[in-house]
Amino acid sequence: TGADWQQISEGWLMGGFWWLVLSALTAIPMLKLLPFFGINKYWAVICLVPFGTIALLWWMGLNLQELEKL
Repeated sequence: TGADWQQISEGWLMGGFWWLVLSALTAIPMLKLLPFFGINKYWAVICLVPFGTIALLWWMGLNLQELEKL
């Protein structure tokens, strides 16, 4: 019924809202951290994609290993 779809859409909107809030809270520190690892700060936009933060952390870890070798 119409009420069921309204509840479903409200749930998706709230979930999407919290996803954007958490993504922003992750992306802002990434803007500051990425240049220290030799990565362009605009790659922080990837934090908006699911698992984007994990990929950036992995990339930062690889660059950290290279920096430690120097």
